[in-house]
Amino acid sequence: MKTLKGPGIFLAQYAGDAEPFNSLPAIARWAASLGFVGVQIPSNDKRLFDLEQAASSKTYCDDVAGMLAEHGLAVTELSTHLQGQLVASHPAYDRQFDGFAPPELRGKTKERQAWAVEQLKLAAKASRNLGLSAHATFSGALAWHLFYPWPQRPAGLVEEAFAELGRRWRPILDAFDEAGVDVCYELHPGEDLHDGVTFERFLEAVDNHPRANILYDPSHMVLQQLDYLQFIDFYHQRIRAFHVKDAEFRPNGRAGVYGGYQSWIDRPGRFRSLGDGQIDFTAVFSKMAQYGYPGWAVLEWECCIKDAQQGAQEGAVFIREHIIKVTGRAFDDFAATGADRHFNRQLLGLE
Repeated sequence: MKTLKGPGIFLAQYAGDAEPFNSLPAIARWAASLGFVGVQIPSNDKRLFDLEQAASSKTYCDDVAGMLAEHGLAVTELSTHLQGQLVASHPAYDRQFDGFAPPELRGKTKERQAWAVEQLKLAAKASRNLGLSAHATFSGALAWHLFYPWPQRPAGLVEEAFAELGRRWRPILDAFDEAGVDVCYELHPGEDLHDGVTFERFLEAVDNHPRANILYDPSHMVLQQLDYLQFIDFYHQRIRAFHVKDAEFRPNGRAGVYGGYQSWIDRPGRFRSLGDGQIDFTAVFSKMAQYGYPGWAVLEWECCIKDAQQGAQEGAVFIREHIIKVTGRAFDDFAATGADRHFNRQLLGLE
């Protein structure tokens, strides 16, 4: 067993143009003041991080790490959620996802996809330069619009989608393997990898690539009504990153899992600040400790009710109080008999 690291905080939802959220040194001071000891950095946000420079310069990465260390912080992972989304995007979503790419690539699907792949490969090098072991991302989606089988899907359609997804990600996974870093897909509705079954389909498509792993976020499982605790039992060997985010699901006679196209505050399933939802985090952290999860517990704040800064302040305390310092001895060691094989055979009536 291992004691996981934390609390960390994902900076994507906090980055902005106003102080202290418009530069990495300023947001680092803010995060440290709340009690965080790690930051997950969105690699697409130039206000916080220069991905291209990080990929080419170990000195730049050392300077980033050194500045964070002055505040008692470390980098938990880099994130390429937005770039990962563009590795595979169905044309139906092109206009909506264009905003994830540089302005000069918008409306140019092939060039945008090639840029996204290059971004992931840069992230592999940058992660290596930072001494990281895991990376957070999305898989993108070619088949999400087919998630409900109506109209009836032609035979082989889903299989072809996952085969293509595997073809696109295989060179990226190989680049991360060369860098010694795990790719951790956040299983998320809207992505082709959104539950255990789809993750297994993808693993098959990439020949069980050792770098294809999971960012575990139980909030997305609550909204799908998936057993988020048994998920850890099934996939703990592949869980290499962890977003600590709460959620609730309260269906009614008017709407359920699909939400009726309502805004977040009116949906039966919605994200909440830590402690305000339904997730049993005591059980989640217990299972993570039981299976020796080796990474960080990182707050991702997404709540349609509570203020973001209050969510961060409370979240740091919440995570710290849930981290289990694993035991170094058995609880019943005080009653140990010190038996050897000869003694054991006597007890069994064999000698």
